[in-house]
Amino acid sequence: MKLNSAGFENPIGCYDAAVQELIVIDDVLSAMVGVEGRHILINIVRGKQDDVTFQVDPSMDLALQELAKRIFPLCRSFLLINQFVESRSQFKSGLVNHAFSAALRALLLDYQAMVAQLEHQFRLGRLSLQGLWFYCQPMMGSMQALSTVIQKASANSFSGSAVLNLLQNQAKAMAGDNAVRLLLEKMTQCASNAYLSILERWVYEGVIDDPYGEFFITENKSLQKETLTQDYDAKYWRQRYSLKDGIPSFLANIAGTILTTGKYLNVMRECGHNVQVPPSENSKLMSYGSNHHYLECIKAAYKFASGELLNLIKEKYDLLGKLQSIKHYLLLDQGDFLVHFMDIARDELARKPDEVSVEKLQSLLDLALRTTAASADPFFEGVTCVVERSSLLKTLGTIKDLEVSQSDSGGNDLEEPVSITALETFSLSYKVLWPLSIVLSRKALTKYQLIFRFLFHCKHVDRQLCGAWQVHQGVRALDTRGTAISRSSLLCRSMLKFINSLLHYLTFEVIEPNWHVMYNRLQSANSIDEVIQHHDLFLDKCLRECLLLLPELLKKVEKLKSMCLQYAATTQWLISSSIEIQSPEEPIDGSIGLNKAKQKKSGSLPQVLKSTGSAAMMDSILKFESEFNAELQSLGSTLSRSSQAEPYLAHLAQWVLGVKNEKTGL
Repeated sequence: MKLNSAGFENPIGCYDAAVQELIVIDDVLSAMVGVEGRHILINIVRGKQDDVTFQVDPSMDLALQELAKRIFPLCRSFLLINQFVESRSQFKSGLVNHAFSAALRALLLDYQAMVAQLEHQFRLGRLSLQGLWFYCQPMMGSMQALSTVIQKASANSFSGSAVLNLLQNQAKAMAGDNAVRLLLEKMTQCASNAYLSILERWVYEGVIDDPYGEFFITENKSLQKETLTQDYDAKYWRQRYSLKDGIPSFLANIAGTILTTGKYLNVMRECGHNVQVPPSENSKLMSYGSNHHYLECIKAAYKFASGELLNLIKEKYDLLGKLQSIKHYLLLDQGDFLVHFMDIARDELARKPDEVSVEKLQSLLDLALRTTAASADPFFEGVTCVVERSSLLKTLGTIKDLEVSQSDSGGNDLEEPVSITALETFSLSYKVLWPLSIVLSRKALTKYQLIFRFLFHCKHVDRQLCGAWQVHQGVRALDTRGTAISRSSLLCRSMLKFINSLLHYLTFEVIEPNWHVMYNRLQSANSIDEVIQHHDLFLDKCLRECLLLLPELLKKVEKLKSMCLQYAATTQWLISSSIEIQSPEEPIDGSIGLNKAKQKKSGSLPQVLKSTGSAAMMDSILKFESEFNAELQSLGSTLSRSSQAEPYLAHLAQWVLGVKNEKTGL
C-alpha cells in the first residue's frame, strides 16, 4: 500500500469536491466515536494529562478542512471522556468516581446514539458536512465542559469530595449557559449520590461505611473510651472522630453538625443503647439541590441524636446526681466525713508522701464515709484517696492548659518546702465510668482535685488554729491581762478570723454561686457538648476565683497559712513555758489555799504564771504578730489593686481588710 509523505494512502485531493465531502463526512463520523478514518488520523498523547490531536490530509479541500476542524473538539471531548470512564471505573478509584463514570457512560450512550442517527442520515444521502456541523452544535458545549472537568480531575488524581467540588465549581462557572449548567448540576447530583449514602449512614446510624477513605470524617480506632479516665487531653472525645480536609462545599457550613451527630450516636452504641434516627417521610439524603432539603434532614438527625444522648446521660446514668456527689466530697459541700477522717488519719497524714500507706488511708476514708452522713449518698463508694508527690504550687506550675496569670510576682516567690507531709499533698479522687467520663474527664477531675487540695489544707490550718485556741481557753482562769498569753490569744483570734474569712469566701462567694449557675445551665442544656462547656466554665471560674490561677496572690495566702501553722505548732510550747504547776508540798493558806485544797481533792493541781521567761515568750509572740500583720497588709493591698482587673477579688479584699481593721481596733 502506497502512502504519501503525510501518512495517508491515496491523497483525497485527487477527487472532486463533492466526492471529497462524502469521504470527509464518513471519516468525521468515525472520528466522533474514536475511530481513525482514511484521511483523518487520531494521535492520543498519554501522560499526566491526556490529550488528543487530529491530522487531516493536506490535499483536502480547504473549506472542507475548516468545517472538519470545527467538529474535532467534539471528537476530542468524546475520546477524553471515554478514556476517563474506562480508567475511573476501576475498583481503586472510589465510589464518587464510580458514580461519576456511570453518569458519563450514560451520557456517552446518548452521544453515540446521536452519532448513529447522523450516520443513518448519511447513508440515506441526506447529510452534508455543513448539516453535520449544525447537528453537533447542541452537544459541543456540554462535551467540552465535561472534558475540562475530567482533565482537571485526571491531572490532580481527584477523588471523593474533590470531584464533587470540581463539578460544582465548573457548574457555577457556566452560569451563562443554562443547558451546560444543568448538565453539570445533574452530573454533580449523580456523583454525590454515592457520597450522600456514606453521609446517610453516619448521621442516621453513626457508622462510617467508607471503604475508599473519601468521607470527610475519619476514625482513629487506636483511641478507646477507657482512656478518658487517664488521658488529661481527652483525645478520645476530640480525636476519635475528626474532620479531614476536602469537605464538599455544599456541606462545609454544616460539617461540624454532621460530625457531632455521628459522635453522639456512637456514644449511645458504645453504651449498648441501640438507637437509630427514626426514618421519616423524605428523610433520605440521596439527593441535594437548591431546596436544601438535605440540610433539614441533617439538622433533624442532629436534634434527635443530641436529645437522645442527653436524656440517656441525665436519666439512666444520673449525671446531675454524680456531680452533686462530687460536690459533697471534692468541694467539701458536706464536711462531717472530713472531720472524722482527719481525726482518725492524723498520724498517717503527718508522714512524708512517699512513706504514706495509701491503702491504709483508703480504709480510713471508707470508715469515715460509712460512719457519717456520707453513707446516705448512693455514690459514696466511688470516692478514693490519692497522695501526690509535690505541693499545690508546684503542681499548678506543671499542669498544662491552665490559664495561669503571668503577673509580676518575682519578688514574692514562696520557697518550696524542704519537707512536705501528706497533709500538703493529700487529695480525693472519684471513680467515673463511661459515658460520664465524657463530662468528668481526667482534666475535669484534676481541676476538682486542685480545688480540693486548697480547701483541705485551709481546713487543716483552721483545725490547728482551733487547737491553739483551745490551749488558750485552758488557761482562761488565770489572770493573763498584759501578759504574752493575752497577746497570743489576740493573735490566735486574728489568725482564726483570717482563715475562716478565706474559707467563707471560697465556699460561699465562689463555689456555691458558680455551682448554682452551672446547675441551672445544665438543666437547660441541649447537647452533651453544651454540658461539657458549662461544666468546664464552672471549673475554670472556680480555679481562678479561688486564686489558684493567680500565683502572686496564692503565694501570699500560702505564706500566711504557713505562718498560722508555725504559730499553732509553737503555741503549746509557748504557753506551757509560761505556766508553772505548783507543788502540793507548798503551804496552804487563805482563799488560795482553799482553792488548792479543792483542786487537790479533785485530782488537779493549780497553775500560776511564771515570772521568768515571759519576756522571751512576748518577743516570740510579737515577732509572729509583726510578720503576720505585714503579710496580711501586703495581701490586702494586692487584692485591692488586683480587684480592678478581677472584680471578684473585691469580696475577698473586704474580708481580709476586715480582719486587718479588727486587729487594729484590738
